[in-house]
Amino acid sequence: MPHRERTLELIDTQSGGDVSRIVTSGVEPLPGTTVLEKARYLQRDGDGLRRLLLSEPYGDPAMSVDLIVEPSHPEAQAGYIIMEAMGYPLYSGSNTICTATALLQSGTIPMQEGLQSVVLESPAGLARITARVIGGRVRSITTQGEPAYVSDEGLTVEVPHYGQVRFDLVWSGAYYAMIDASRHGFGIGPEDQIALTALGDAFVRAAQTGLRQEHPELGDVGPLSFVHFAGPIRDVGEGRLESPSATYVHPGVLCRSPTGTGTSARLALMARRGQIREGESLETVSPRGSRFVGTVMGQAKVGDYTALHSTITGGAKMMAHSRITVDLDDPLVDASDLEHVLSALPAL
Repeated sequence: MPHRERTLELIDTQSGGDVSRIVTSGVEPLPGTTVLEKARYLQRDGDGLRRLLLSEPYGDPAMSVDLIVEPSHPEAQAGYIIMEAMGYPLYSGSNTICTATALLQSGTIPMQEGLQSVVLESPAGLARITARVIGGRVRSITTQGEPAYVSDEGLTVEVPHYGQVRFDLVWSGAYYAMIDASRHGFGIGPEDQIALTALGDAFVRAAQTGLRQEHPELGDVGPLSFVHFAGPIRDVGEGRLESPSATYVHPGVLCRSPTGTGTSARLALMARRGQIREGESLETVSPRGSRFVGTVMGQAKVGDYTALHSTITGGAKMMAHSRITVDLDDPLVDASDLEHVLSALPAL
């Protein structure tokens, strides 16, 4: 029997400390017309790719993976499928920042000095992006993705060892449970990361059952996997606010960045409560000290929900260009739902 090897071309990037692995070649064209259809095919029939690149010995669950695919929308220059420890989020701010940076820096999308518009197609729809390019380098990315809306407020769940935990449920590309950290005696600093991860894990396990899994336009979006811990808000002047924030991704990951979708969810909840207005911004600060800026744009409508458009601004750094070899005969590689999605010929 011939030895079975495949190769994948990757660009590793990081935004706010969260690593995104951009898969640029080595994967067969996926069935489906839209990026959403391609993502659901991969989730159903090709999840081995996600597990391979996010598990030892090839990767780590704290990473993310973004597979570049053909877009369906005529405005989009590329499509991308997002894969994380929890599965397949339909949109992600940090992954969009990383993907756009990688496509520009690699020349896949020709880069222009100054402010440059880019449109990418995520499974949730179009991400409209402004890249700031200085000296041939992408210095920042501002992305407008999914409008966020408050789905439920004032919910509670009994969490073992923690008691009653109050939370609000917000959609911003995924459903987020929004928890006021101080209400439960937690800070959001480097020394709090282990405690926040433990609370996030216990909370998600207790809260998942019975929570909404449907989006009015995108259908079934899966069980709750994201928790956003919010710290106190500080007014820093001229319509700018600042707040420590931390996002937990089930199972077991506390993001190094404050996360784009977490920040968008925070903006929607604050706008609902009259704490922020159109044109004002919130700078979220992660336990590691990395920062994203979310800016309120204006109202939208998602089904029957009043929603909020916002932008997220952050930066990404290139870390590595690599070609990895996938040995399908390696007992550590589960090829059962992987082999058919990998290109039979070596990636060029």
